[in-house]
Amino acid sequence: MNFIFRNIKRAAVGICYRPNNLINLCRRTAQNIKYFHTTSKQNDLMDFFDNKKNWNETNIRVGRGWRLDELRIKSNTDLHKLWYVLLKERNMLFTMEHECNEQIRLFPNPERIDKVEESMNNIETLIRERNIAYYKLETGETGERPVDDIVNLFGLPEKYQKQEYFIPKFMNSRWVKSYLEHGYINSIAVKKFYRLYQEKLYNIKRKEKNRNLNQVQHLLKRFPDMDMEKLQAEYPEVDIEKAKRSKKARGHFLPKY
Repeated sequence: MNFIFRNIKRAAVGICYRPNNLINLCRRTAQNIKYFHTTSKQNDLMDFFDNKKNWNETNIRVGRGWRLDELRIKSNTDLHKLWYVLLKERNMLFTMEHECNEQIRLFPNPERIDKVEESMNNIETLIRERNIAYYKLETGETGERPVDDIVNLFGLPEKYQKQEYFIPKFMNSRWVKSYLEHGYINSIAVKKFYRLYQEKLYNIKRKEKNRNLNQVQHLLKRFPDMDMEKLQAEYPEVDIEKAKRSKKARGHFLPKY
């Protein structure tokens, strides 16, 4: 056994001391080191703040948000990288906004937050479009969670996205009791609330209709020779002939009709 280790040691020493072998060994080592590195970059909390040259500025020149047409030509890898760039930018802007409020200073260009959020929303929209297209091609379905029309506890209709629960629907007494004959939805208080809510919506539409009618009457009074087709297109719910016959639209002139 000692004889074997002695021969191995002697061969290794011979390889290292030969000039040609030593040069080849160094070359191979250099090639291996080229593809191996360790990153020693230290990211401190200053990444959550803007560049120091922009701290005392009142107006910072920035670009616009990313549009859907521009994002559609990018790959999923580019969208993934862009998402984290925007996420880092949004965190920085929120930090700077909070710091400016603490220091009672004006936050420069607050519309930057809106542009970043608009870009992130466009990325989510595009990813959803690609997922729907993929699932339709593979399975014939959209892949989205199914949506049902239900009535909430206030008696109002709403859209509900189905999701998984630990127990079945018929065993969920907390959910079933609300929809029973004497449950919350069928109670007198909910019915009264729904009736008053419908009355409120009707009054809002009625006031809007009367407001538009008065606006048309004043326009006819000030501009009797205006284009009626454009006026009707601007106010489609208003009866123009009825507005012409009213006293508010006549003014101090002899009507032509």
